[in-house]
Amino acid sequence: MADTLLSIQIIPKTPHGEDVIPYVDRAIEVIQQAGIKHRVGPLETTMEGNFEELLAVVKRMNDAMLEMGSPNIISQVKIYHNPSGASIEQLTEKYDG
Repeated sequence: MADTLLSIQIIPKTPHGEDVIPYVDRAIEVIQQAGIKHRVGPLETTMEGNFEELLAVVKRMNDAMLEMGSPNIISQVKIYHNPSGASIEQLTEKYDG
């Protein structure tokens, strides 16, 4: 059972001031490869899972930015942790229509 929602906005610096979108696409690809339940939004992506597992995905996302040549990265993270359980649908069901 998932106990954590983690939203992340990853903001990598690009080596030569190029467009950041391919970097963000790669970060989302890392989430997809992890098999984590997630929802991509216009400014951040929310993941659902186990606390430690999600933090490990954040690390892999940052590592992927470095591998692409980013000299540094800002990761803005919000975490909702509930040992009784947490899901994206629980928090958004009254707005999803």
